[in-house]
Amino acid sequence: MTTAEERVAAGVSRTALMVAAARAIESNRDDALAVDGYAEHFVRALPDTEGWPLRIEDVADGDADPLWGRLARYFGLRTRVFDDHLTRVARAGTRQFVLLGAGLDTRALRLDWPSGCTVFEVDHEHVLAFKQRVLDGLGASGGAARAPVAADLRGTWTPRLVEAGFDPAAPTAWLAEGIFMFLSRAAERRLVRELDRLSAPGSGLAFEFKTFPADGAPVRTGPLYTVARKRIGVDLLSLFNPDPRPDSATDLAARGWTATSRAPFEFTREHGRGPTPEPDDPLEDNRWIFAEKRGGWV
Repeated sequence: MTTAEERVAAGVSRTALMVAAARAIESNRDDALAVDGYAEHFVRALPDTEGWPLRIEDVADGDADPLWGRLARYFGLRTRVFDDHLTRVARAGTRQFVLLGAGLDTRALRLDWPSGCTVFEVDHEHVLAFKQRVLDGLGASGGAARAPVAADLRGTWTPRLVEAGFDPAAPTAWLAEGIFMFLSRAAERRLVRELDRLSAPGSGLAFEFKTFPADGAPVRTGPLYTVARKRIGVDLLSLFNPDPRPDSATDLAARGWTATSRAPFEFTREHGRGPTPEPDDPLEDNRWIFAEKRGGWV
């Protein structure tokens, strides 16, 4: 493997491969919530992950499997909800989109974008390099204009975003899908301040929020985290930042934003499929936040 591939196969970047595999499994369901035809190619591009399942039929316990059944369906539902959100915002007139910690997401290519949309993908250089290599090998094209931005969100990243063509004077739809839990408290608060500074009236931010149980709580030793660690080497509990989480929704409200919090299980009911609550559930405290700056979306 190349250096970029080796780095993708380890650490936090490995979670991007796990989510790609989940999206592939979701895409191949008869009742798919979201379809990402590129996802399986990222998984099969690395020797380390070539044995991961791409269809629920390839999973011994099917939907009862805590990793490739229930958690993968959660990622499928999350993909659908944020897909719908971005599509709705684009149809309302927003043309500038920024995916923070974009990982192996391919929304820029696969969603039905109106003319004139640009999707900026911010992530580590090695993640974007691996992603580009796979997409180039597939001859991927179409969709919105796609602008990769190699940067670490824990450091100085906004100048690179502007250099890539980002316009702070234009309304922006920001998406932070599953990244805040990996940041320190200080890094998350700093990131929110930067997003506010760069957001023109009419901008918005969608992000995933998660609170964590105390040490020793049953959820920490439950099957989801245990199976992910033992089976594919993704130790989510060690990757999640242990700092107490800031209340970013309240912080945004103090800066003139409005924010709506939704539980994932609400969308399970809306779509008629997806994960449902369980005892000692690691998904119970997940929330998806949709925030709007004054001017709002239509």
